[in-house]
Amino acid sequence: MELITAWVNILNGIVWGPPMLVLILGVGFFLMLGLRLMPLIKLGYGFRMLWRGRVKQGDGDIPSYQALMTALSATVGTGNIAGVATAIFLGGPGALFWMWCTALVGMATKYAEAVLAVHYREVDGKGSHLGGPMYYIKQGLGSKWLWMATAFAVFGLFAGFGIGNTVQANSVAHVASDTFGIPLWGTGVAMAVFAGLVLIGGIKRIGEVAGALVPLMAVIYLVGGLTILAMHLDQIGPAFDLIFTHAFTPIAASGGFAGAAVAAAIQFGVARGVFSNEAGLGSAPIAHAAAQTSDPVAQGTVAMLGTFIDTIVICSITGLVILVSGVWDSGATGAVLSSSAFETALPGFGAYIVAIGLMLFAYTTTLGWSVYGERCAQYLFGEGAVLPFRVIWVLVLPLGAMAQLDFVWLVADTLNALMALPNLVALLLLSPVVFRLTREYFAAKPA
Repeated sequence: MELITAWVNILNGIVWGPPMLVLILGVGFFLMLGLRLMPLIKLGYGFRMLWRGRVKQGDGDIPSYQALMTALSATVGTGNIAGVATAIFLGGPGALFWMWCTALVGMATKYAEAVLAVHYREVDGKGSHLGGPMYYIKQGLGSKWLWMATAFAVFGLFAGFGIGNTVQANSVAHVASDTFGIPLWGTGVAMAVFAGLVLIGGIKRIGEVAGALVPLMAVIYLVGGLTILAMHLDQIGPAFDLIFTHAFTPIAASGGFAGAAVAAAIQFGVARGVFSNEAGLGSAPIAHAAAQTSDPVAQGTVAMLGTFIDTIVICSITGLVILVSGVWDSGATGAVLSSSAFETALPGFGAYIVAIGLMLFAYTTTLGWSVYGERCAQYLFGEGAVLPFRVIWVLVLPLGAMAQLDFVWLVADTLNALMALPNLVALLLLSPVVFRLTREYFAAKPA
């Protein structure tokens, strides 16, 4: 087992190493230039499309708003709390700047993914709309690329049981145990029951629950974070100074912080940014393919908001709270550092904000990733795989809550990166389609 772990560790270092991070950023930058900065210029248009998307705008399974909330339910999670803290611990405050850069180019990536997902989606025998990288690879690139579509589906299916199921259940169980004294098995069973009640209704039920829960949990977390920032207004300026200064210059050791070079700020900022918003991994377009929309570009403008909300808004709040509270160099890392920052600024209940946020974020992540895993299973094995997949997904949750998951986390993290490879290749090869559809759409719109 130690030998297997060592080999997976080596593979993980390769697939999440500098070449992968350069590829993800490079594809996003290429798409942003090809789109002539449209995702940044049309950000307000995207929010208008989101508002209109509360009701049916065309064929599909769920309204555009619910499609975005389903995608956000899978992306807004431990990366926004523990991931940001880890990036600052390993790369210093400058890592937050590189997270922002990742998000800005990631908006173009997420936009292109959703455009292709809707443009090339299929309808199964039950009338459900199916899409995502495996479908736009198959339909857009042809039979000689089918192996790549299959590879994505295999990676996505198995990664889901790790990063979207067992790891999330384990996180919730330990937070509930540490904060409220609930036994691990109790949390696992409760998650299985609540997940089962939602999953039995398929993506329509998941969309409804995500549409209600995601805004609620985001508001709770953001109100807590903004309250802390309002209490430390005089520290916000120095916090931004730390971020921008040490994005380009090394930072010395301080307190429990070991110091970090600029390369570390870039590496961990980009890596944690990608982990948080999933731009380029190919997961979110699976949810957006189910949107009730008549135009791929309109849904693309909604999809790109996911990266903006996830990283530019929520991750920034976490990072700024860690910096203004003065605990960023305490030596703590992960969720412990975020919890310490909130508790220091809001004694008595700051830690509860983080605990409740983690629990809600992780639970909704299991719902969002169930959609991704189910669609991958259906692509590989047909419609008959849907019900067995849902049953297995629910049964695995209690096991994840009670297990030691270091190896599972390592494998899932590696598979997550491997998902990106076929997706990024497809985005580059199909980018002319994205550019053409975008030009035609906005050319038909009044200025």
